[in-house]
Amino acid sequence: MHENHEPDRLAAFEAYRARMNRRILDEKKHLGTKRFFSLDAAAYRDGALEARTKELLGLVASMVLRCNDCIDYHLGNCVAAGFSDEELDEALHVALVVGGSIVIPHLRHAVETIDLLRARENTED
Repeated sequence: MHENHEPDRLAAFEAYRARMNRRILDEKKHLGTKRFFSLDAAAYRDGALEARTKELLGLVASMVLRCNDCIDYHLGNCVAAGFSDEELDEALHVALVVGGSIVIPHLRHAVETIDLLRARENTED
């Protein structure tokens, strides 16, 4: 089981992301940046594919692109959307097969993040 040596990693990431997104969108006035952020948010809304499915796709893409911030973001949304550990494990396996062995460090990170998210769920009950 997960050794909780980084209990605040997710909270710190979420606070940093929110703070910096506010700064980028409120203080920086570049219209192209604001449009990109809007496009990104719109890509994950319900459409022909449910938003829930799109989050899983985002997770796999983030694993293959090796972005731990994106992995944490999408895992948080996937857990909130109700994906089981078994479903997440299958998605992570697809990412590993597509991305190859270079994805392994990010697989470790993802598994730890899932443990942290599940621990958070257990403390909220």
